[in-house]
Amino acid sequence: MEKLLEEFSVGLFFWQLVLFVGLVLLLKKFAWKPILDSVNNREEGIKKALDSAEKAKREMENLQADNEKLLQEARMEREAMLKEARDLKSKMIEDAKGEAENQANKIIQQAQATIESEKKAAISELKSQVASLSIEIAEKVVREELSNKDKQSKLIDTMLEDTKLN
Repeated sequence: MEKLLEEFSVGLFFWQLVLFVGLVLLLKKFAWKPILDSVNNREEGIKKALDSAEKAKREMENLQADNEKLLQEARMEREAMLKEARDLKSKMIEDAKGEAENQANKIIQQAQATIESEKKAAISELKSQVASLSIEIAEKVVREELSNKDKQSKLIDTMLEDTKLN
């Protein structure tokens, strides 16, 4: 360091200072401004990119929230549709059971009415046959009784005795 101080020249220092200031001014005019503009543009571009990324992130979060909301609504709608289908199925089964029961009751009533009418017809037929047989038997009995003169006279006498005149 001592050697530097001993060999120090004011003229050389002055010219070096003038050259350095000139170089700084030239660099400021031609180099620093474009470099600083480029750095500022780059910084603004990075800020815009970060803002765009943040905005995209928020939009993605919103979309994800919307998707989640739509998915939840779809699940609720599906559950409602399944419940409605179950209720409809139950109602249809109940209606079918009720209709089947009504049909069964109707068929039973028709069968009972048919049985009753057939029973009355059978009883009527039976009465008719009994009356017919009774008449035939009475005819045979009366013929047998009236075939002989003595029996006819005896029958007439018995009838006259049974019937009393007033």
